[in-house]
Amino acid sequence: MKRCVLSLAVVAALSGCSLIPEYERPASPVPANWSEGVDQGVEQTQLIGWRSFFQDPELQRLIGLALENNRDLRVAALNVQANRALYDIQGSELYPQIDANGNGTRTRTPHDLSSGGQHAISGQYSATLGLSWELDLFGRISSLREQALQDFLASDEARRGVQISLVADVASTYLTLQADQALLDVTADTLKAFEESYALTKRSNEVGVASNLQLAQARTAVESARAALARYQRQVAQDRNALTVLVGQPWSATAGNPMLLDAPVLAELPVGLSSEVLYSRPDVLQAEHQLLSVNASIGAAKAAFFPSISLTGAAGTASSQLSDLFGSGSEYWTFSPSISVPIFRAGALKASLDYAEISRNQQIAQYEGVIQSAFREVADGLDARQTYVDQLAAQRALLEASEEYYRLADRRYSIGVDSYLTLLDAQRQLFEARQSVISDRLSQLLSEISLYKALGGGDFAEPGTEQTVSAEG
Repeated sequence: MKRCVLSLAVVAALSGCSLIPEYERPASPVPANWSEGVDQGVEQTQLIGWRSFFQDPELQRLIGLALENNRDLRVAALNVQANRALYDIQGSELYPQIDANGNGTRTRTPHDLSSGGQHAISGQYSATLGLSWELDLFGRISSLREQALQDFLASDEARRGVQISLVADVASTYLTLQADQALLDVTADTLKAFEESYALTKRSNEVGVASNLQLAQARTAVESARAALARYQRQVAQDRNALTVLVGQPWSATAGNPMLLDAPVLAELPVGLSSEVLYSRPDVLQAEHQLLSVNASIGAAKAAFFPSISLTGAAGTASSQLSDLFGSGSEYWTFSPSISVPIFRAGALKASLDYAEISRNQQIAQYEGVIQSAFREVADGLDARQTYVDQLAAQRALLEASEEYYRLADRRYSIGVDSYLTLLDAQRQLFEARQSVISDRLSQLLSEISLYKALGGGDFAEPGTEQTVSAEG
């Protein structure tokens, strides 16, 4: 028995050969930087965390609630746990499987079947420890275990991607709510001014000073503002509903803060970022882990061409009487090694290997495509940054001009120099300019959030899952 155990140890020491191809990260299909003339001295590959980037306390609170309660994030986290369980299941096949078994039978044999011509009663009892073990001489099981590990790590990156998207969605919805609330307030003020102007025009019409055309124009302005008011009321309500779903629970519906759009809501993103930062994006890391998973499957497909060796055995006691089961001389053991050599499989093994290699090539193309898409998202965000600054500055200048135009038109109309049509045009232009400033400011903020997301921002201060698993594995 000792000799058998020693033989098992030697065979186990010789096992563990891996046929997984050596992995090399595909060359980056994008430039090193997003623009020419980047100061290499200020290049960075990491971003600030979301608590530092989003500076509004209420927004930080809502993001924290969403990270605790959002259902999509829960599903992603449970998916990680499921893949971890699959990894543990696959890893267990590297080790011997030991079972304890107890059996007992009592048999009565009729006299016509008994060799002695008399009926007989016999018994058989056993208590054993059984062992079964497939020796991983060519790395088939370890390749499958590596594949399961990479699938697990890919699912964790998918969870992190959901996390980053959730943070960006909460911030975008929250700021959209503030913008719609600001538009609602502007529309309410404008409607009040239009109604006052309409009332004045109606009195003038009744005494024959204002024409029916002027009265109709004033009423048109009122109804237009009233329709806009209903639209923004609906948008505010829908923004609150969307934010409730993202947060995952009812949240205190405090009044909107239109002034928030003019406050420093977001921190400045670093300049001079290298495209190396893309390798930290969860979707890029997920694609790379999927590539490593497919690469490991090639090792398993290659190992299937080689013999598989299994060891089975049992040791324990057996007796015809239950009382003698553990008595002297009842010990027994069996040892049954087996080997299976593939000879003819009608091309199935070769087809499996071809499929694994083709899948790897497909995954390489997908991985490169993810990087290219990520590069474009960041490039679009960087290109939009300055243009939004210029656009917003011009729009604010237009708002100042529109305010001056309205003041002059109102003064000239009150003293009878200009017609009511000029005043109405000034009111409408001022209303549109106020709306445009709010909308452009929101677009600028949403563009910055999209850029932060595209750069892989988040930094949730969690330990590296990959390092933890590798240490345990």
